[in-house]
Amino acid sequence: MSPSIKLNIAKVQQRIAEAEKKYGRKTDSVQLMAVSKTRPASMVRAAADAGLTEIGENYLQEALDKQRELADLGLTWHFIGPIQSNKTRAIAEHFDWVHSVDRLKIAQRLNDQRPETMAPLNICLQVNISGEESKSGLPLEELDSLADQLAAMPNISARGLMAIPQATDSINDQRQAFTQLADALHRLQQKHPTMTTLSMGMSNDMDAAIAEGASIVRIGTDIFGPRQ
Repeated sequence: MSPSIKLNIAKVQQRIAEAEKKYGRKTDSVQLMAVSKTRPASMVRAAADAGLTEIGENYLQEALDKQRELADLGLTWHFIGPIQSNKTRAIAEHFDWVHSVDRLKIAQRLNDQRPETMAPLNICLQVNISGEESKSGLPLEELDSLADQLAAMPNISARGLMAIPQATDSINDQRQAFTQLADALHRLQQKHPTMTTLSMGMSNDMDAAIAEGASIVRIGTDIFGPRQ
């Protein structure tokens, strides 16, 4: 095991625990996902050896290669990158979660292509919470309609929302964006009680996300170090 990865994970877990306590969250209410895009399978194995089981990947072919190499570990694989239509079958067949669904066409394809021998695919709807043209995600005003349409699909399970807010060093600005996502989820839960997941917070804004109710934080750099 890489000593640095093990130490980094311990530091992130301590940071999560401190934020849970500071902001009145229940102990262990925030799940840590290791984001391993562009990192070799050996690094993912080191993270697994340190106890992490939730792995997030952005690039399909890279993820499939790692899944084959790490099949002995029983990891839970999350697809968190933008989704092209020609990639949906492989995603539906090889992932446990997808955090980046932002349009009906993609949701329908994932539902239709999910093998019936597998459990329903867990889906988070990605919201463009800051309205950035360069970011994927649907606007808040389209959430209700898409959530209603997902509810009729038997091979996927709508589990919550994901967002990547505009980068800022201001924790108040970070919290404001995450508050919008949390409020949107609470509204959806009245009609769709399975939607309990808030996938939000990365290395630079994790504390603000936990303050506003994050249930999954997606951490790459603080676990694996800066990309080379």
